[in-house]
Amino acid sequence: MAIGATIHTFEIQLADVDRGVYDELSLRVARHPSETDRFMVTRLLAYCLEYEEGIAFSAGVSTTDEPAVLVRDLTGAITAWIEIGAPDADRLHFGSKLADRTAVYTHREPEKLLASWSGKTIHESEHIVIRSFDPAFIDQLVATLARRNTMTVSLTEGQLYVDNNGVSLASEVGEHRIE
Repeated sequence: MAIGATIHTFEIQLADVDRGVYDELSLRVARHPSETDRFMVTRLLAYCLEYEEGIAFSAGVSTTDEPAVLVRDLTGAITAWIEIGAPDADRLHFGSKLADRTAVYTHREPEKLLASWSGKTIHESEHIVIRSFDPAFIDQLVATLARRNTMTVSLTEGQLYVDNNGVSLASEVGEHRIE
């Protein structure tokens, strides 16, 4: 018998001062057995930091033609392609051609990620934003996870503040570009 996804619920107070986005989110996040907690946390943070009307998690690992997080307009067209972790260059190329904007959120070393794309064809690569979190911050946030979570996420001047279940953490959000 196959192991099913683990469901985590998040009640989130979001304050993205940098973009002027303030909202209360109630999310059910499914973590597939093949997905690490670090990946799921990075996916959740990407959702919060990209939050806008039409945002959604994709159907998951079984959906290879969609990113982990995407934004659709009212017609159903994908307007933002948001990858997590370390997508390959072909996937970024495909997403960048399909959507108006493309972003990557990673809990890995951004320099190694950028080096892996060096010399590869990626559509409008100069417009793709790569955002990174300190790996220790992600590990500390993973340690606070429960099945039910009460979280505040605040971003101001590139500094991310997260309180999950009473544990407060902070990290700079690194921003990188493909050269």
